[in-house]
Amino acid sequence: MLRHSIKGVKKIHVSRLSRTWPLYILVMPAILYFIVFQYVPMYGVQIAFKNYVVTKGIWGSEWVGFAHFERFFQSVYFGRLIRNTLLISLYQLALFPVSIIVALSLNELSNNWYKKTVQTVTYAPHFISVVVMSGMIVAFLSPSTGIVNKFVGLLGGDAISFMTEPGWFKSIFVLSGEWQNLGWGAIIYLAALTGINPELHEAATVDGASRLQRIWHINIPGIMPTIIILLILNTGSFMSIGFERVYLLQNSLNLEASDVVQTYVYRSGLMEGQYSFSSAAGLFNSVINLILLLTVNQIARKFSSTSLL
Repeated sequence: MLRHSIKGVKKIHVSRLSRTWPLYILVMPAILYFIVFQYVPMYGVQIAFKNYVVTKGIWGSEWVGFAHFERFFQSVYFGRLIRNTLLISLYQLALFPVSIIVALSLNELSNNWYKKTVQTVTYAPHFISVVVMSGMIVAFLSPSTGIVNKFVGLLGGDAISFMTEPGWFKSIFVLSGEWQNLGWGAIIYLAALTGINPELHEAATVDGASRLQRIWHINIPGIMPTIIILLILNTGSFMSIGFERVYLLQNSLNLEASDVVQTYVYRSGLMEGQYSFSSAAGLFNSVINLILLLTVNQIARKFSSTSLL
């Protein structure tokens, strides 16, 4: 009896696999990508716990335990790195609702031509490469030829050297990133808004609900699962604020405000050849991200039915 049951289950699995094998082939490149570029490189994480020497290889290098982590924590740069990373990340997180507000506003527009135009204008910067975007920012903020300082001069002010004054860096970095990614975030929420049943709005209108009341009691609860998932994902990369843009906007004069853990890892690892030390700093950064991701995901699961796991 048991053998017949097992054979029946196997037949079901084989027949199901024969029908769905194209889907497995379709998803295989993504699986291979994560295996090759995400999981296999984790083998090299152990150099953070060794005094890695290239000629000796990973296995031949001396095991030093947490020595590199202790050195990183005691470094004179540690406080500055953590402070800058946290402040920039909190600044970015504070602007998280902006794309939600833009999506809710666009969803209420009745003029389709105007709506599509605004969507195109806000979404276009997302396709600009980080290098080009950084070059545009430097050009716009140039104290001699930048368009921003031209307006400052027209208003009777003196030219401001935005890129060399540390006090301006965090605002420049965060606001330029928001400009580039605003349209992408808004489109995600607009897609979620299309899934809301229009009959709910019709019923609310009949009951005398205003537009703001319908937004607050129908639209926002309708896209709340999407908001929670994106918030969890953003928190999971809290300590990883985007190396490329920071590095491209960074210079020796604004280093006090622009030096973050990722740029320090690059500088100490690739430029100074301290592979084990930089690996320890990078691993510390990744562990903090993992802890934050699991914590926020657990909180979301506790207070709502939406979470990653």
